[in-house]
Amino acid sequence: MEEFRRAYARLCAAGGAAPQEAVLRRLRELGEAPGRGRLDLAAQSLSLETCGALGRLLPGAAPFAEVALGDCGLSEEGVKLLLHGLCSNTTVKSLDLKGNNLRTMGAEALGKLLRQNKSIRSLILEWNSLGVWEEGFSFFCQGLGANNSLQRLDLRNNQINHHGAGELAMALKRNASLQELDLRWNNIGLLGGRALLNCLHSNKALKRLELAGNNVPSDILKAVEQALDHNQDRQTILSETQNRACMLSKEILNLKDEKTKQFLDLMDTIDKQREEIARSGRLQMTEAALALSEQKVHNLGELLSAMKQEQANMVERHFAELQQQKQEGADREGKLFRDLSACSEKNLLLRNQVDELEKKCKVQQDQLFQLKQDLTNTTAELKLRAVQAEERLEMEKRRLKQSLEDMESLRLKEVDHMTQHMEASERSLQDRVQRLEAIRIALEEELSQVKAAALTERGHAEEELIKVRNQARLDEQQRLEHLQEKLRLMTESRDEAQNCCLKQKQMVSEAQAKASQLSLHADGLRRRIEELQQDLNSKEQEKVTEVNKVKVELQEQIGHLQAERTAQEGLREKIAALERQLKVLSSNHREALLDKEGEISVLLEKLRMKETDISRMREEEAQRANLLQNAIMAYVQGSPLRTHSSRK
Repeated sequence: MEEFRRAYARLCAAGGAAPQEAVLRRLRELGEAPGRGRLDLAAQSLSLETCGALGRLLPGAAPFAEVALGDCGLSEEGVKLLLHGLCSNTTVKSLDLKGNNLRTMGAEALGKLLRQNKSIRSLILEWNSLGVWEEGFSFFCQGLGANNSLQRLDLRNNQINHHGAGELAMALKRNASLQELDLRWNNIGLLGGRALLNCLHSNKALKRLELAGNNVPSDILKAVEQALDHNQDRQTILSETQNRACMLSKEILNLKDEKTKQFLDLMDTIDKQREEIARSGRLQMTEAALALSEQKVHNLGELLSAMKQEQANMVERHFAELQQQKQEGADREGKLFRDLSACSEKNLLLRNQVDELEKKCKVQQDQLFQLKQDLTNTTAELKLRAVQAEERLEMEKRRLKQSLEDMESLRLKEVDHMTQHMEASERSLQDRVQRLEAIRIALEEELSQVKAAALTERGHAEEELIKVRNQARLDEQQRLEHLQEKLRLMTESRDEAQNCCLKQKQMVSEAQAKASQLSLHADGLRRRIEELQQDLNSKEQEKVTEVNKVKVELQEQIGHLQAERTAQEGLREKIAALERQLKVLSSNHREALLDKEGEISVLLEKLRMKETDISRMREEEAQRANLLQNAIMAYVQGSPLRTHSSRK
């Protein structure tokens, strides 16, 4: 706020004008206040230079969400500069311009603002007399029709007549964002109320319309309230439908996630089985190593037997040499003794080697026994894992089947719920239509009764009027005859007085007094005739007003019936729209069911393929285990070590 105040002072100084102290003080107070999202300059008299500076500071992302400029006495140019700055603003959500006496230029600037600005949600224009300037108000209504962001508009006390209401109605037919419109204390009248009522048939976004103090008939107000209730019901139904669609989409996504998780789990189990198969391959490598070790043991046994044979041969050869050398002399006994000692040493060495070879053979036999035991353990473990894998696969099958059944039951429940809800809504709408039809019939009967009563009253009034006219004419004729008789008598008396004037000069003053009295009486009679004529005219006017009143009542009844007819048409349109929505929802649900059934068939096919693969792998594993067991048994039964150990 401090930066905004400095920028305002700098712009005023650059424009050659001093900044207003009241505005600076107000900006300073707003900067010290805790909430800084509102520019409140209400009741501050803003000059043209201040309006220009504010108009240059407001474009773009100004640090305000609300701007209050009520009762500021803004001029036409000042309003134009301010609203021009707000046209490109993106942060202001609420604008208050009440009590500024806006004229044609201000209304045109407001229309331009509504065309270009996309962020203002609330606009307050109370006490501005915009309806007086028809051209400017028409431009304002055009801007309102092109706007798609405004949600609340306050036009109280703007002297809007039925022409302005018609312009507003045309704008509301094109506007799809306005939700609240306040038109209290204007001069809309019957025609303006009808125009606004007709525009509500095409505008489905308006939720609140205030028309108090506009001389609008009560039947039109009731029809407007019904149309607004229909809009609210429609929006609530749309919101409920959207929420249900979102819930269904979320449930479908959750089901897809569960299916993907199950598929991933299945793939993990398959990978684990593959690892076990690879481990069985390593077992085969171990078996090959075992075969190699057995071959080595066999070779060592052969080497040991060869060494034993060589030792026996050497002993036999030495014994033969001893027997041959016994016949030689005693001189060779020492040599023979040394040879025998050497042979004994060799025999000891050979015995030691034989012992070492026997130890190594025992160690190899122990290793072979350990390897055989490990082989049996691994085969048992593989069999156990195969059984566990089969159990897991069965559990996965059962869980997948249970999930499919749950999903199918959930789908059936949702379909039943939707059908029940749509049937309930359709029944309620049918009941409402029947009630409205009954109301319409009752109103038609009442209208016929009112028409009959009005015709009878009109006949009675005409008869009474004819009677009053005849009576007045008779009274007037009688009075005229009486006056004529009096005039004749007066003329006769005047003639007698003229004849007797010369003879009776003493009676002149009396005759003149009588003549003056008679003239006064004649004037009174004339005034009486005028009063009777005025009474007759007033009765004529009363008759005309009564007839007009009856006509107005008939027009009001006809307007009420037209409003009821329009309400019924709106209900029919709403029923048709609901039927279309039901068809769309059913088609979408049917497509989703077909997609789910296709996915389920694909998953079942994959599961069948996996089961065939697992059964084939199980058979191969069983064959390999049988072959390995047969080979081991054959090898153990035909091993030379076994014969050698039994012989030993």
